[in-house]
Amino acid sequence: MSRIGKSPVSIPEGVTVTIKDGIVTVKGKLGELTQEFSDIEIKIEDNEVILERPSDKKAFKAKHGLYRALIQNMVEGVSNGFTKELELVGVGYRATNQGQKLDLAIGFSHNIVIDLAPEVKIETVSEKGKNPIIKLTSFDKQLVGQVAAKIRSFRRPEPYKGKGIKFVGEQIRRKAGKSA
Repeated sequence: MSRIGKSPVSIPEGVTVTIKDGIVTVKGKLGELTQEFSDIEIKIEDNEVILERPSDKKAFKAKHGLYRALIQNMVEGVSNGFTKELELVGVGYRATNQGQKLDLAIGFSHNIVIDLAPEVKIETVSEKGKNPIIKLTSFDKQLVGQVAAKIRSFRRPEPYKGKGIKFVGEQIRRKAGKSA
């Protein structure tokens, strides 16, 4: 029994949810998201989205909670949005942006320049004495996570000195170096 799937998704003010032929469209002040769902019955009753599965087969049970979480993320995204923050740890590591282009100087012989999707808003913060921070904001949770993971993959945090690109608040498991 999916406990997550049984709870309804409440629709806040200013957000509209429409369901047509298994395609759920969520519109809000920040944007519009569309997702196709199959096998699970989706209904809107008194400002709440309710998901019901046709039977207790394993395939339906697996999708029940997943679809509810996806719809919840869509509603949350178009009303509030999602933010991911990345921190550049290392001497000489810098990040700058011009519009939707992110320029990373992370210890390679050349800078890495990334063009970001127009749905993702980017902001770089560089303060003296602190590590540079990259803030990614969007209404699409999957897209923000994917872009953040791509940026992090250029220089993952290494376990000996902790240098690299990490999420703000992420704990890096450190290893002891060789003992002389």
